[in-house]
Amino acid sequence: MTTAKERSNAIRALAMDAVEQANSGHPGAPMGLADVAQVLWLENLKYNPRNPKWFDRDRFVLSNGHASMLLYAVLHLTGYDVSINDIKRFRQLHSKTAGHPEYGECPGVETTTGPLGQGLANAVGMALAEALLAKQFNQPGFEIVNHRTWVIVGDGCLMEGISHEAASLAGTLKLGKLTAIYDDNGISIDGETKYWFTEDVSARFRAYGWEVISDVDGHDIAAIRNALQSARQSSNQPTLIACKTTIGYGAPTKGGTASTHGSPLGAEEVDAARKCLDWEWEPFEVPKEIRSSWDRQAAGKANELDWKTLFEEYAEKYAELAEEFLRRMNGILPRGLESAFDEFIQETQANIQSLETRKASGACLNFLGPRLEELIGGSADLTGSNNTQWDGAGWLWEDGRYLNFGVREFGMTAIANGMALHGGFIPYTGTFLVFMEYARNAVRLAALMGLRQILVYTHDSVGLGEDGPTHQPVEQLTNLRTTPNMSVWRPCDSVETAVAWKHALYRAHGPTAIVLTRQKTQPQARSDKLVELVARGGYVLHSECSSLEVVVIATGSEVELAVEAVARLGELANGVRIVSMPSVDTFLEQDTEYRQSVLPPQVRQRVSVEAGHTDYWSKFVGLDGVTVGINRFGVSAPGHVAMDALGMNVESVIDAIRSVMD
Repeated sequence: MTTAKERSNAIRALAMDAVEQANSGHPGAPMGLADVAQVLWLENLKYNPRNPKWFDRDRFVLSNGHASMLLYAVLHLTGYDVSINDIKRFRQLHSKTAGHPEYGECPGVETTTGPLGQGLANAVGMALAEALLAKQFNQPGFEIVNHRTWVIVGDGCLMEGISHEAASLAGTLKLGKLTAIYDDNGISIDGETKYWFTEDVSARFRAYGWEVISDVDGHDIAAIRNALQSARQSSNQPTLIACKTTIGYGAPTKGGTASTHGSPLGAEEVDAARKCLDWEWEPFEVPKEIRSSWDRQAAGKANELDWKTLFEEYAEKYAELAEEFLRRMNGILPRGLESAFDEFIQETQANIQSLETRKASGACLNFLGPRLEELIGGSADLTGSNNTQWDGAGWLWEDGRYLNFGVREFGMTAIANGMALHGGFIPYTGTFLVFMEYARNAVRLAALMGLRQILVYTHDSVGLGEDGPTHQPVEQLTNLRTTPNMSVWRPCDSVETAVAWKHALYRAHGPTAIVLTRQKTQPQARSDKLVELVARGGYVLHSECSSLEVVVIATGSEVELAVEAVARLGELANGVRIVSMPSVDTFLEQDTEYRQSVLPPQVRQRVSVEAGHTDYWSKFVGLDGVTVGINRFGVSAPGHVAMDALGMNVESVIDAIRSVMD
């Protein structure tokens, strides 16, 4: 009969062997957490290895993603499509078993982790999504949404500031189905954390409003079992279980030290650890009896079958709810929404007016909110400034669909990532563009994972005015635009704003940043055909050229500067084309013929106009062109004064056009 010790040691052996063969990795945490993982995956977690995407599975997040071999070993042993060859190819090119868990590359990996602390925030988003879906869809006797979220965190996760943001909000939201297991081993890369991390973690989490189970022996199966069972009883508080573990457990010389954290143990220490653990088998060999005791394929299939039976009964009694539930979980937008949205865009053009694009975005939300139940959002304490709450959205704390994230830009964005990963929701978040910097790494991970998240960034330039350089973005647009798989829209008026929102909703495999003004923008006249071309990211807004000489490319509030500049050029304007380019990445996705029809390659006299850093535009204007922008930090002054002082005015555009004509 297989013992608990043997099951745990299977994880330890696979972790040692994989890291040793790769000559790279982190064996210590997997070896220290093996006993915790055994009790969690064999006695508490609800899942089906043969269908990793089964909806009502428990979500498991390894926030300390450097411990990836813990997760890969468990996935392999329980029956996921992670073979022993995948384990042998740990950290190798195109392997499922990447250095850190990568969403979409390995079955059973719920989110990409590596940047510490973000997994905890993702887990908060997953738990929030579960709670909201349960409230919307569960009926008496039919708990079709009934799963838990589990996350393992390490010292590094809890040292990162995002852990405070996420855990604080989780406690406030009373997410009772969220359990965090703290691997309290007292070691990080530099050594013993007692010299730089001495806070009382348990007291800290109690202050957040969490239930805390402290001082659990992470190598005592019974103690771990009792702690996890206690966590399952919590209904209105998230739970932190602080497990005391020994990093590199079983390694006789290096165990308990930083040398097991991020380096292979070495052949001699691996051999010694095998003897210490009574593990007599060859590298990557797990005896059949131990494998069988880990296998959860039959149990997982039964779990899913029970749920399917329940859902079939639910669908018979609540047909409309069941249909809506499946639509949302499959990420399908409602029938008729696209045509209604197109009508809304045309009506916006017909009634266009001078308006801040942030207010135009608010109008889009007023249109979408009542039509799209899965749309849920919030702002980092800037609701009125971001215009992110539609009429009738209500507050989450009053059973509405609008979430007060508080001043937590990083946590907000990572929590929204978790909601997108969970499914059933399209999250959007709001803050000032310059404060994207606080959230930057979560924005990057949204793009890396291909998540449908909508990032609403207002106050998009020095035009925001008196708040001055600290609040005035200059380099942020370039930062966003150079992020792979990130779509960025900077609309010039209400119509382009509406098209940006439509693009964001229908872009299912990546995030979209919608960058908006504080100041009013001038509406642009467009034919119906021109309105349709906005969706291509860049289009000819104005051209009365008998012979094209100059192309002016402008975005956002600077489009009106280009239009006025050309109007003031008089006869010289003949030969000047104005291109509005609200989304460069969308424009670059168009076919070559269209791109060249907008920006003819033979016309080398080009001017770009945008109130931001100019480097990004060099590839569009070339050596013969001129950029009009801002390559320094801003100034504190009323918006129009700041813009003028920094050269974002009609005169600068006229001078630039004249210079390329000479």
